[in-house]
Formats: sequence, C-alpha cells, structure tokens
Amino acid sequence: MKIQRIGVIGAGQMGNGIAHVCALAGYDVVLTDVEKARADKALEIIISNMQRQAGRGLIGEADLATAIGRISTAEGLKALGDVDLAIEAATEEESVKRQIFQALCPHLKADAIIATNTSSISITRLAATTDRPERFMGMHFMNPVPVMQLVELIRGIATADETFQAIRELTQRLGKTSANSEDFPAFIVNRLLLPMINEAVYTLYEGVGTVEAIDTAMRLGANHPMGPLQLADFIGLDICLSIMHVLHEGLADSKYRPCPLLVKYVEAGWLGRKTKRGFYDYRGEVPVPTR
Repeated sequence: MKIQRIGVIGAGQMGNGIAHVCALAGYDVVLTDVEKARADKALEIIISNMQRQAGRGLIGEADLATAIGRISTAEGLKALGDVDLAIEAATEEESVKRQIFQALCPHLKADAIIATNTSSISITRLAATTDRPERFMGMHFMNPVPVMQLVELIRGIATADETFQAIRELTQRLGKTSANSEDFPAFIVNRLLLPMINEAVYTLYEGVGTVEAIDTAMRLGANHPMGPLQLADFIGLDICLSIMHVLHEGLADSKYRPCPLLVKYVEAGWLGRKTKRGFYDYRGEVPVPTR
C-alpha cells in the first residue's frame, strides 16, 4: 500500500495541522471542507504557521515553498477520487462522521485507505459504515499537530495488517511517534486525561478551590505545563463533554459521569478559547478566571 496523495476532510484546527505536517513530509495534500472558502482560509493559516517555523529556523525557505505548493483546496468530497489515503478530521460527533464516510466511499478508488482522527469514538463502529472496514483505522493526532509528537494508532476489529503497517510507516515519515491503542472508548490519552479534567471541574464545582487555585496547584504541584482548566479551555469544553459522554456510555461506570458544571458551561456556549469564554474569559488582554 503506497501512500503518496492524501486527502484531509475538515479544515478546522486539526485538519489544517494534519495537512501541514503531511505536506512538509513530502505528500501531496487535498484539503476539503463543506465550503471551499473554509479550506482556503485554512491554507492561509497553514502558510502563516509554516512561515513562523521558517522564521525560527525549523524549516528552510525552499522546503517552505515546496510544501505550500503540495497543498490544494477543494469543496466537498468529489476531489478525493485519486487519493491513496483519506483522513477524516471533522467534528467529534459520531453521526457527522458516519455521514461523511457513507458519502465518501463512492468517490474513493478501490484500494484507498480511510483513517479517522477521532479522539474517542469506536473505530470498529465507524468502519462498519464504510465499504472497506479492512482498510479503515484510527489515526489520532494530538493538538497542535505540527508541535505534538504523538499519534495514537487504533485498529478496528476488521483492520488488515497491511493497513496498519502502511499507517504506521506514514506516521514515522511524518516525524511522529506512534502509540498503539486497543479500540476501547477514548483510547489511551483521553481515557487518562479527560477524567482528570472532569475531576478538576468537580473540584471547582464543589468549591474546593477556585479556577486559579486549581490550575496553579497542578502546574506547580504536579509539574504540569498547563493547568487542567486552562487545558480544557484549549481543547474546547464541548469536546471535553463529548469525550466524557463516550466514556460514561461506553464503560457504564459512574466515575466517568460528566460534571454538571461542565455541562452548564457548554449549555451557555462558553466553550473555551474558541468562543472567548470558558473557565477563563479571553476577551481582554489577559485571561481572567470566570469563577
């Protein structure tokens, strides 16, 4: 299974990061979204991020120009007919992903591989919506993709060995380190990380500490680079809640019950950095705790 041309579905933060690292690694990339304007905007962000890397001496000017030239943008899924690998990086909602895969398969060539960047949803279940479950697997990049070194690789029950080997080799060529996870809810990173964040929200909810106290305690007391509530805002509180629902429903254990305060913030539309308010208010020059 030779991979040279890659399609990325979804031009949000994860999708543009995946397109970024694939182009730098020498792959031709087609970045698609429901509107071409979104993909074009993502390409502008990619160029800006690559220029920042070049300014720091992380990539050469020639490499920068070549990588940018490898990326094209498109609307919808029809442009993915000649890709060797399609990586889905849409919102973390199973119904949305299932619709994408059902619409995608008729456009792909018979031997194309499909990977999903889901951070929590069953790979086996998603693969079953396609016409090629043996050529389907999870490829969970960390955010921000150009910076973070890990990619979780998750096989579904039907994933062929050849598919797994091809994606593992691709991961290595991207300069990333892979960690193999079994297909259980939230895999490895989020199985450990999100309950910690949820517990931090409970600690706030129960009045044990303020936002500032909780984040300071974990930064300085546990040597975490970012406090759990600050990290939740960075991830997006809607995504945090979605993953906690997956854990709670998939494992049927009360310890994964989403904190009511997390639910309340999401209901308010306070989703973190992307909406300028979450556990911190980002509308001023300096983030201010909201509780």
